[in-house]
Amino acid sequence: MSKKILFLSVSIAFFSLLSVAQFTKEEIAEFKKWEGFLTNAEIVSSRPWEGTPAVTNPWVLTLEKDGITKQAMWKNPEGRQKGSLEGWKWEIAAYRLSNHLGLYMVSPTVEKRFKGDRGSCQLFVDAWMDLETKESKKIKVPSYKVFHWNRALYLQRTFDNLIANEDRHQRNFFIMKDWRLILIDHSRSFRTSKKFTKDLIYDEDFREGPRLMKEIPQTLYEKMKSLTPQVIRDVVEDYLTDKEIECVLLRRDLIIDWLDKRIKKLGENKVLY
Repeated sequence: MSKKILFLSVSIAFFSLLSVAQFTKEEIAEFKKWEGFLTNAEIVSSRPWEGTPAVTNPWVLTLEKDGITKQAMWKNPEGRQKGSLEGWKWEIAAYRLSNHLGLYMVSPTVEKRFKGDRGSCQLFVDAWMDLETKESKKIKVPSYKVFHWNRALYLQRTFDNLIANEDRHQRNFFIMKDWRLILIDHSRSFRTSKKFTKDLIYDEDFREGPRLMKEIPQTLYEKMKSLTPQVIRDVVEDYLTDKEIECVLLRRDLIIDWLDKRIKKLGENKVLY
């Protein structure tokens, strides 16, 4: 294969991944910059989160570096809190895995020390509204955006199935003005109990009625199939344990099996795009 053809093939694959990304390609190009900013910026002020009560007791940090000021959410839950298993490392693992899969649905997230403690630090998203606001105000998706909005929801269900996120409530669906979907709050992900390795969260038996991964990108399907323990370890480093990685792969197998059955029933062109 010539270098020109190889370059073209790699370029097509890259832009195919970007075509399903929920952050724009311009925003994605700056992810590394914002990771560095979050890591190295000075904390010029801080306050406890004053919005909807959160079990994880997060903080809002105001960060400054080289004349740039941004706000970020910092949290460091670890272990069982008010009956729920929480972990700040899972926030970082979710961000990295989202990027690796080409979804780019999670805002830049890094490890940062605050008050002497390690925790996750996530760049604030300038969202238009959350799903709770959309539903309570009965805001309808414009007809010309319904197709893309539905596909974004199928991506969310696939991602949450993979990472076993049991806490995807309406307030952590962020909606941008052009109806892209950004996901926040992953501190209850990467479960390892049998409940989360034997069955999918989103399928025909979802507690509020069927929530299906009706169709997903071919690139995402292939990316999930290519996951191995070493690939995941390279992506998430020490932010997941070996057991947590093993369970990601068990859920991956459940997802691929579910999709393959759907492909057999409906045809590949009805499931993969």
